[in-house]
Amino acid sequence: MRYYIADCHFFHSALNEKMDCRGFGSTEEMNDFMIRQWNSRVRKNDEVVIIGDFSWGNAQQTQSVLDQIKGQLILIRGNHDRFLEDKKFDASRFKVIADYKEMHDNKRKVVLCHYPIACYNGQYRRDDQGNPKTYMLHGHIHNTYDQVLLDQYQQYVSSQTHQRIQGGTEHIPCELINCFCMFSHYLPLTLDEWIKITQKRRIEK
Repeated sequence: MRYYIADCHFFHSALNEKMDCRGFGSTEEMNDFMIRQWNSRVRKNDEVVIIGDFSWGNAQQTQSVLDQIKGQLILIRGNHDRFLEDKKFDASRFKVIADYKEMHDNKRKVVLCHYPIACYNGQYRRDDQGNPKTYMLHGHIHNTYDQVLLDQYQQYVSSQTHQRIQGGTEHIPCELINCFCMFSHYLPLTLDEWIKITQKRRIEK
């Protein structure tokens, strides 16, 4: 099984107390809860793609979290993953570390980058039933006004723009999914689960 998650920000007390207002009693409580949520879902041989900003902690602190969580890990580098710059950090826990990656997930393509990409590779592709064949998975913007703007952009592209096809035109797919950990209650989720959560969030906003 493959799961995705972004912007855990282990050890980042400011996000608990200010920007995200996560509501934990302490940074330690936040870290412990995220680890429990992770391990309640992920098994040893499952693959987890972390789409950036895994940890605000130093090399030793981040290693302590990596020693506790399950799964085969892929890291898409975020702007706050500074532990990677420490020469003492043992990066062997990650199968792959990349700034950008494209993968396949159950006959669909996923474009992975910490930052949302408005015009992503494979965006126009659909399957025989007309469903999008490519999804752009990102993090970085958390649940901020940037997410509101991005939702508005996607609504516009999906409903107001057209591309020519044989026999007529169709709306251009626009499938940007923010895998922000708070949207999933800190659980790594499958692609299908992220699609459902994103659709529900846009309806309820």
